[in-house]
Amino acid sequence: MIYKFAAADMDGTLLNDKNEITPYTIEIIRQAAAQGLIFSICTGRPIQGVERYQKQLGIQGPVITYNGAMILDSADGRVLYRQELKADDARLILEAGLNYDTTMCIWSDNKLYGNKLNNRIQEYSQATKVTPLLMPSIDELLAQGITKILWYDDVSQIQQIEKELRKTAHFHNVTFCTSKPFYLEFFNSKVSKAAAIDCIGKLYDFTPAETIAIGDGFNDLSMIRYAALGVAMENAPDGVKESADYITARTNNEDGVAEVLEKFVL
Repeated sequence: MIYKFAAADMDGTLLNDKNEITPYTIEIIRQAAAQGLIFSICTGRPIQGVERYQKQLGIQGPVITYNGAMILDSADGRVLYRQELKADDARLILEAGLNYDTTMCIWSDNKLYGNKLNNRIQEYSQATKVTPLLMPSIDELLAQGITKILWYDDVSQIQQIEKELRKTAHFHNVTFCTSKPFYLEFFNSKVSKAAAIDCIGKLYDFTPAETIAIGDGFNDLSMIRYAALGVAMENAPDGVKESADYITARTNNEDGVAEVLEKFVL
């Protein structure tokens, strides 16, 4: 099988626990790109949280952000695709978050807003180097458009909230899932990493049969199931590994992404 495209999640996949791409993995990605592979970072982060890593890779191509809600061309920053939350759904999510008194990280117009400017949102913002702003009224946010909402809380609280929402939530066009055990993310139900790869395939002329997707989180499941070669990292939870065609022998701290490209591309 000749693979034309590979997408890799960032946190827990492409990045090690120091939030770095190792020089070895960078070299392997460059070698694969030199052979014609289109390689895309595919993340829940905004573009600000991707830019420096894209520069380190030294390659150009599509970049998937906000779990697929926005795709950009790294060469010129053009937005190739975007899909925001429906206003009615975003209002319900924001109101529910206020009722739960959880920390909300809200992405609107590529800016980060929070209902509380506490240690949690400050820590969350470190990955993107975006200074969080105190959220204005819900109506003002909705007028701007909301790309993604993330709730940040204790793991036990996130588990309880997710369980309750699965039973009681009345969102009409929303997908929500954990990306880390303490993050619960909400985005338009048309949005997924799989849908983003499908969109890129139409733009760059490749099929699902020619794709690799590598991830470690439950927000990676859609692309792992979509790709001809769906890969779970060794450090992924069992629920993700069960859906994978291949599980890396090495973790994100041991160049697991490089392992996949060496084995199946190079």
